[in-house]
Amino acid sequence: MTASDPIATTPDERRAQIKDLVCDILEIDPAELTPTSLFKEEHGADSLRAIEILAALERTFGITIEQAELSLMVNLEGVESVVDQALKAR
Repeated sequence: MTASDPIATTPDERRAQIKDLVCDILEIDPAELTPTSLFKEEHGADSLRAIEILAALERTFGITIEQAELSLMVNLEGVESVVDQALKAR
């Protein structure tokens, strides 16, 4: 998915869109990424990848995510939570 794709309208669509985005940035197969698998420890993500994920989420969903939230974005569940909170705040 790219920033030009329509924004997901249901929570399930949003989760799928987030997973696709994260898999693209981490260059992993979606089957490898579980809701609780750790980006850094299990998928080799570094801090640059984390910033890429944050920026892509902001572009895709039209939200602002503080860099302090990166500490929560260690797995798919964390990313989904941060996105949900940002969407509620806008």
